[in-house]
Amino acid sequence: MSVAGLKKQFYKASQLVSEKVGGAEGTKLDDDFKEMEKKVDVTSKAVAEVLVRTIEYLQPNPASRAKLTMLNTVSKIRGQVKSPGYPQSEGLLGESMIRHGKELGGESNFGDALLDAGESMKRLAEVKDSLDIEVKQNFIDPLQNLCDKDLKEIQHHLKKLEGRRLDFDYKKKRQGKIPDEELRQALEKFEESKEVAETSMHNLLETDVEQVSQLSALVDAQLDYHRQAMQILEELADKLKRRVREASSRPRREYKPKPREPYDLGEPEQSNGGFPCAPAPKATAASSSFRSSDKPIRTPSRSMPPLDQPSCKALYDFEPENDGELGFHEGDVITLTNQIDENWYEGMLHGQSGFFPLSYVEVLVPLPQ
Repeated sequence: MSVAGLKKQFYKASQLVSEKVGGAEGTKLDDDFKEMEKKVDVTSKAVAEVLVRTIEYLQPNPASRAKLTMLNTVSKIRGQVKSPGYPQSEGLLGESMIRHGKELGGESNFGDALLDAGESMKRLAEVKDSLDIEVKQNFIDPLQNLCDKDLKEIQHHLKKLEGRRLDFDYKKKRQGKIPDEELRQALEKFEESKEVAETSMHNLLETDVEQVSQLSALVDAQLDYHRQAMQILEELADKLKRRVREASSRPRREYKPKPREPYDLGEPEQSNGGFPCAPAPKATAASSSFRSSDKPIRTPSRSMPPLDQPSCKALYDFEPENDGELGFHEGDVITLTNQIDENWYEGMLHGQSGFFPLSYVEVLVPLPQ
């Protein structure tokens, strides 16, 4: 920093101390300026909090928001992909229903109903993905840009204005001890900064129709989501009611136990299995050695690796559908590294790390609390 710059910093610091400690009065800004500054401050706080609350509205579960960050999909939500890259709770519910519906089979009314409901839940998850993308593009991103650009720029102008005001007031207090030209330049810079700050605040407050348009886009996205969700659920409700009617009208089959087959006990056997009792020959050392070597050798069964760390065993095959998920086959033993939420774990298998649903595995050694 130059000598002139150091002097200016000293002047501002000295003036600030005299105002805070000594009670000296500085140059007052007009009421219109103060009113605009107050409105800009309220706007800044409103935008910041609405951004946070909107993200919580889209993903109420903190673990899902954390997963969104871990999977690095914030940029992907900008419309570059069809899915935000993290599982929606509706989709997880749908997958569970479909899996168990297939296990029950087509002969089960409940199994068929689970399949219908599961498909509808997966459709709801797709609609929720669309809502997330729409809100991110047309509401969250524009407000974030307002915070990062316009409001940040206004704060910069106001900070610069305050610095120049302190510099001007210090020199005005020392009028006669410093050159008049230096005082005149300080006044010009102060008025210039005031005009720039005033203009930037005025432009923000006068173009708030943009923020109203963005809020309208948020409501439109919500309406579209709820319309589609209602249509999906109405179709599902009709299917389930139809299944209830069909099942109720179907004659109920009575259970008829099969006739018991006669069991032939045969001739009474001797207590030693039917063989005549005979004194057992005494085993010699040679025969004893022969019999011990003649025993069948038990082949060790395939065992799991030692469970000296948190782990789980795969109950079903899991094929990853999104970046960051860990695929595995039934019977694989996966090392647990983290629990994302009540539905998802993070683990390692064959040197690969990723996320997988809890419903696909059986926990052998739980994670430490």
